[in-house]
Amino acid sequence: MRVGVLTGGGDCPGLNAVVRGIVSARDPDTEIFGFMNGWQGTLDGEYVHLTDEDVEGIHILGGTILGTSRTNPFKKEADTRKMFDTLAKLKIDALIAIGGDDTLSVAAKMTAYHFPVVGVPKTIDNDVSQTDYTFGFHTAVNVGADAIDRLHSTAKSHKRVFYVELMGREAGWIALEAGMAAGAHLIVIPEYPMTMDEILRMVDSRMKRGGYAIVAVAEGFKPVDLDNTIQDDSQIDAFGHIQLGGIANYLKKITKEKLGYDTRSVILGHLLRGGTPTAFDRILGSRYGVQAMELIKKKDFGRMVALKGNEIVSVPIEYAVATKKLVPYEYYKMCSLFFG
Repeated sequence: MRVGVLTGGGDCPGLNAVVRGIVSARDPDTEIFGFMNGWQGTLDGEYVHLTDEDVEGIHILGGTILGTSRTNPFKKEADTRKMFDTLAKLKIDALIAIGGDDTLSVAAKMTAYHFPVVGVPKTIDNDVSQTDYTFGFHTAVNVGADAIDRLHSTAKSHKRVFYVELMGREAGWIALEAGMAAGAHLIVIPEYPMTMDEILRMVDSRMKRGGYAIVAVAEGFKPVDLDNTIQDDSQIDAFGHIQLGGIANYLKKITKEKLGYDTRSVILGHLLRGGTPTAFDRILGSRYGVQAMELIKKKDFGRMVALKGNEIVSVPIEYAVATKKLVPYEYYKMCSLFFG
């Protein structure tokens, strides 16, 4: 059997652990073709054969040895034909797609073409539905919490307001959990908008009571009275997503103008993606990789591996991409008990 594997979308701690799990769980007569740079590799016919020697020790590395891109092979009919031609030419019997909503949406479309495919959920945002956790999220939360931990001392020493911007386009999981773990005084996320006046009142109250304030903010958050999210309209990827970033700078500017406090902003951005994955993400990625290969062996295609409790299960890929997994109100409400 010939099995293809690719990593698509943003890089993420734990990707290499998945690849290692896939290769380690294969049957002796199975060849693994690692497509380079995500779906782009299926268009260009660029691949590497993966053996046990190739993946030895890679589970501790960040990023992906296969490279990645935000390529959409269904955007143009010519690209779609090129992708299937490549897979046919290499006699690929099944494909494992490791990625978030966009990568998995391509995988879901492939099932409509009756191509054997299995999905593995990957996103630091933790917003893929039908799974309790995606690998990479745990690492991102740890990095974010560590950064906020370090800001407490300087914010307190200088009596400053700090806005710390973390990734999270539509879901605020990273900002919420990193902020809660590190004792942020306010956490603002896309799911539960606030007005600028509400934010300023809470910051002012915290400054008067505690002498300094740290606000964790997801990049996709926007105050109710702001017309649009802060974004770079010139940066649009193949799936139509506009690049976000800069809400912390906006909040800093308004806070300085309205309240007069010494206010700073820190944008963690891609720092959350990089570096060594935590032990949790190494293990979860490894388990996902092994289970993905088990689905291939069983010819149980059109499914995505998922974590439910402590068990690795599988669900139809189309279920996973049908909705986003957002922060439940009750969870945010509980975290809000620690604001101030």
